[in-house]
Amino acid sequence: MVRADETWLGIDLGTQSVRVLLVADDGTVLGGGSAPLAGRREGARHEQDPRHWWEAVCAASRTALAPLPDARVGGLAVCGTSGTVLLTDGSGRPLTPALMYDDGRAAARAARLREAGHAVQDTWALPKALWLMEEYGGEGARITHQPDVITARLVGGPVPTDSSHALKTAYDVEAEAWPEVPGLPAGALPDVVRPGTRLGEVCPAAAEATGIPAGTPVIAGMTDGCAAQIASGALRHGSWNSVLGTTLVLKGAAPEPVRDATGVVYNHRAPDGTWLPGGASSVGAGVLTARFADADPAAMDERAAAFEPSGAIAYPLAAQGERFPFLAPDATALLLGDPADDADLWAALLQGVAFTERLCLDYLHHLGAPLDGPLTFTGGGARSGYWNQLRADVLGRPARIPEQTEPALGMAALAAYGTGSAGPGLADVAERMARVRTVVDPRPHRTARFAEPYARLVAELTARGWLPAPVAAHARARLDRDTAQS
Repeated sequence: MVRADETWLGIDLGTQSVRVLLVADDGTVLGGGSAPLAGRREGARHEQDPRHWWEAVCAASRTALAPLPDARVGGLAVCGTSGTVLLTDGSGRPLTPALMYDDGRAAARAARLREAGHAVQDTWALPKALWLMEEYGGEGARITHQPDVITARLVGGPVPTDSSHALKTAYDVEAEAWPEVPGLPAGALPDVVRPGTRLGEVCPAAAEATGIPAGTPVIAGMTDGCAAQIASGALRHGSWNSVLGTTLVLKGAAPEPVRDATGVVYNHRAPDGTWLPGGASSVGAGVLTARFADADPAAMDERAAAFEPSGAIAYPLAAQGERFPFLAPDATALLLGDPADDADLWAALLQGVAFTERLCLDYLHHLGAPLDGPLTFTGGGARSGYWNQLRADVLGRPARIPEQTEPALGMAALAAYGTGSAGPGLADVAERMARVRTVVDPRPHRTARFAEPYARLVAELTARGWLPAPVAAHARARLDRDTAQS
């Protein structure tokens, strides 16, 4: 029989589905459930009906709890997609569709905000919140982040948002206060608490709908990227988690914020007041699906191994614009040279993502970020053993591959931390729940083999005006050092 203090629930509101995990104190997954979500995409538009989130949470929670119907849950936390925002009424009921994390309809408002001194990107929540207020806003409308819709239903009334989800709505995580934002009516912005704060308990109506026991503590969560970082165990200062999915996201841990005047690196505040710096590139595994829709990835990986390095050099953007490791709204995918065949092109794309990952770490080093801790690979791309090895080779450093890295696991760990039942620090809890499956060591001399194409890519990005020259010089200096040590 599972004891109550060993059982935690994590809820992940993704783009395509809701995922719920029931997790033991040592990280063992006791039950899991998922339910699909559908959105509407058209041009820059990407929205979802927030009412469907609750329906999906109810279905996924019941499935996750089914193996242990009598287990009491020690606590739960919810994560959502970073930058997804909507308007609700004073009771927390949705008034508008939810503008998803990559909805680009508010680009013009983002430009005006930048002119006014706000460091925001086009798809961040603040410009979208202004757009929603102009299009739908009425008296009493409140700006709400994706997880808050669910936590409000769980506790039976409005709740504060967490500072992690509020970051892209321009919440000042250092001052722990909202800035002055012209165009937002008084009272439109929510109260904010740190992640890990207790928001309330599951009310009887929510218990009936979800199967989650009434009285279960509800803990303020973090964004899905931070949730994946917690699940990876990369919370000690100097540790980094590289999440390779459709896009590439790097998130680390530091005692102080990593300052970046360009705004491509931003800092979440950890529950204990330390910092989780990171950035999100538009390069990632999505380009493979776009170029090779019907390919067998394992078979293509095997063929690509013959091209190290590839006869071509790629910066594999799937769409226009780059946001990390440099900010270039006009950047487009590039391919230098002519691949010999599809396998060579596949190799160029895999290597191009690894080169981008290296450039991200070079940029973080340029900013003074601590990089001396372990590196962890997570995300869908980490299912490829060949790609993991290639990335370790290009980076010239070992990488850990955990057994389980779902954001829902990170939220289960945060719930355990937030209730005060699982140890003194979130890093301790995360390390206990995260299990390393393997460590990939770089192969001898491979870093030197990839040095020349990486240097050529850095030079091309600089020549196009996308990569600042000081960053390029720093990347080349680190490459020379690593090559000498190969």
